[in-house]
Amino acid sequence: MTANEDQEMELEALRSIYEGDECFKEVSPVSFQFRVGDLENTKAFILDVTWPDTYPESAPQISLDAFFNNKISAETKQLILSKLEEQVEANLGTAMMYTLFEWAKENQEELMENHRPVMTTVTLTTCSETTALSSTATKREKKEQLTKSQKRRMINRTDNKGELPRGWNWIDVIKHLSKTGGKDED
Repeated sequence: MTANEDQEMELEALRSIYEGDECFKEVSPVSFQFRVGDLENTKAFILDVTWPDTYPESAPQISLDAFFNNKISAETKQLILSKLEEQVEANLGTAMMYTLFEWAKENQEELMENHRPVMTTVTLTTCSETTALSSTATKREKKEQLTKSQKRRMINRTDNKGELPRGWNWIDVIKHLSKTGGKDED
């Protein structure tokens, strides 16, 4: 069989095995993601696997660069990749995706035993630094200025709470109909 026929057969097998499994995702016909562990588990990780043109005769490309894996240290990622490379070497020349995924699931605890979640750093700034930054970065927006007569008219229209009285903008229906005319029925 050619490499493409082997890939097609393995792709069909993976689709049937992992149909409906939320841990498996087919990104493209030659690229897959497999989550090892539950979403809530701090020791869960995602394997990104891509087949080269000559797969299964040559090794697939395995990566742990998914955003989901950001909390895993570089040392732990390197350990996982080296252990998976050993499995790839042992299964070279055969369809190995199912074997790799299941091996990773079974050995998750061993792979993640030295796992310490990576913490991201947050920079704190003082209040004076924040105001200095905001005053230089953005210009002040000017409010619309009203004339004295506009202010007087607005105050005369409002009550003591600053709200307009009910019906201030109502129209006189009779006056309006006399100007526009009513419907003439023919």
